[in-house]
Amino acid sequence: QVELVESGGGLVQAGGSLRLSCGASGRGFSSYAMGWFRQAPGKERENVAGINWSGGTTSYANSVKGRFIISRDNAKNTVDLQMNSLQPEDTAVYYCAAGATIVSVTTKPTYWGQGTQVTVSS
Repeated sequence: QVELVESGGGLVQAGGSLRLSCGASGRGFSSYAMGWFRQAPGKERENVAGINWSGGTTSYANSVKGRFIISRDNAKNTVDLQMNSLQPEDTAVYYCAAGATIVSVTTKPTYWGQGTQVTVSS
């Protein structure tokens, strides 16, 4: 019973930064682990970050570790993805997701957002 809507995507030059936000509606947001995925043209969807229900635990794909930061604000029912040092290979549609645990949400989420396009120019 969670609806997710991403925002903040756009065009950015290599080396730049972008912040994505995911707004959640429905009951029990604070009980869900959240995650971000991305899917580039011609490639499979991959997890890039996860965060547990309280925000005390985070996880990142090796390709984005040290550059991306996931955070959440349960009072606002939002989860953000701060993306720094962006590179052309980061170009993809980015999806917000929700699940029971940080492990399950990063592998097989229960809920998905519609996605937002991020394009990084060289």
